[in-house]
Amino acid sequence: MTQPSSSDSAPQTTPVVRMKPKAEVRAIRHGFPWVFMDEIVTDRRTKALKPGTLARLEDSERRALGLVAINMGSKIACRMLDRDPDAVVDLAWFEARLTRALKHRERMFDTPFYRLVHAESDGLPGVVIDRFGDAAVIQPNAAWADVHLDMLADALANVTGVTTIVKNAAGRSRVLEGLNEETLLLRGTLDGPIPVPMNGAIYMADLMGGQKTGLFFDQRANHAFTQRLCKDARVLDVFSHVGGFSLAALAGGAQSALAVDSSTPALELAEAGAATMGKSDQFTTRKGDAFAVLEDLAKEGAKFDVVICDPPAFAPNKKALEAGLRAYERIARLAAPLVAENGYLVVCSCSHAVDLTRFRNSSARGIGRGGRRAVQIHSGSAGADHPLLPQLAQSGYLKALFFRLD
Repeated sequence: MTQPSSSDSAPQTTPVVRMKPKAEVRAIRHGFPWVFMDEIVTDRRTKALKPGTLARLEDSERRALGLVAINMGSKIACRMLDRDPDAVVDLAWFEARLTRALKHRERMFDTPFYRLVHAESDGLPGVVIDRFGDAAVIQPNAAWADVHLDMLADALANVTGVTTIVKNAAGRSRVLEGLNEETLLLRGTLDGPIPVPMNGAIYMADLMGGQKTGLFFDQRANHAFTQRLCKDARVLDVFSHVGGFSLAALAGGAQSALAVDSSTPALELAEAGAATMGKSDQFTTRKGDAFAVLEDLAKEGAKFDVVICDPPAFAPNKKALEAGLRAYERIARLAAPLVAENGYLVVCSCSHAVDLTRFRNSSARGIGRGGRRAVQIHSGSAGADHPLLPQLAQSGYLKALFFRLD
């Protein structure tokens, strides 16, 4: 690290981090938002920078690249915050980013239930914010967001008018950043799960104790497409969480829906959602390991017109890729025999490390090994409130494949 020269326009208190001569500077100039640890010059002073420190990023010729957030304890050493190296990250800066994000969501959705901030894609690296009406959940998955959390919460309340804000600081991303895991109510009150209307269904989101932020808004468009297949159908929703696909199916006119998950609290929330919809008599749940339940259903001779499998990330990183692909193949192999003739199988992957082609190939092999022939009728991804940053493949993680089986 070197100090800015006297001619430099950056404040003298702003640290400077410089990229190595052979680092991929072009990618940064073209919009890639991360600089990895092996791409920067490190010395005693850079190593001493506290996680979350803001710094001026320069190339090896001392040309400014932008303002970044530093975490020397992470593989991602720098996250680009602003292309203006002299930008000031204050309340107004946060409000401007949130206002831009809000305008897009308000154009897309009639009610305030959506992902408001999708990290780098919305200009707030490592930050996820899901909105549930007058409440919001912040996931500060980068050190700089933890440092500025109070200011971010103030800006969020100012821009959106939410009165309840939860900090959900749990998960793999936090661990990779060297951060602790905790869930806190930052402001406001919560009396219990919040009912969330989506695609005609009602979901119960537990903002304090549920998985991630309490609900997966990313599947909204895929729920809607599934509904078109479910009129008068018998539906099986595996890895159902709080009833994502199954409640959407009932809202779309399904005859019945069975939700399978390993979590009792999640299934109880699914049952509460079905009751709120007046669909309890058409909705059943089954607790257990998904693979085992699929095998048991086959032994029982069960058949469904639509089967959906939406598992957690089987391949969260490249090291887990091959094992993850085998797991996706196994899911398809076990699910395919449960699909009635001319019925539909929907398989999903939220694994960053698995691209669409490999996921499709694994699913197709599994369907074939399950003794069925299939044609793909549709592929889906996350909704418009989960924008994809073209330079960052990881921002487009969700894949959903829709097959019709002979």
